[in-house]
Amino acid sequence: MNLSIIAAFLYGILAIAGGIIGYTQARSRVSLLSGSISGLLLILAAYLQLQGQTWGSILAVLVTGVLVVVFAFRLAKTRKFMPAGLMTILGMLSLVVMVNQMVALK
Repeated sequence: MNLSIIAAFLYGILAIAGGIIGYTQARSRVSLLSGSISGLLLILAAYLQLQGQTWGSILAVLVTGVLVVVFAFRLAKTRKFMPAGLMTILGMLSLVVMVNQMVALK
């Protein structure tokens, strides 16, 4: 198992947990829905990579990239580190790991 699979899985779990926390604290259905969908897509991408499907890594990079952009805009708008800043930083780290693994495999 390579680091890209681990990064996609962990960031997916974090996205789901963040959606649940957003719902419980602010009753935000949007947080719950978007966190669940993006988290499940990342877990699916990790599973596909584990099965040897190369497009699983592409899915993981795309979903993580979208989340990084969304959270970066949210951080710029709210100026609050939690949760947007943390998710931006962790997303960028995950993205670096994923892209590095993609480049190393070629």
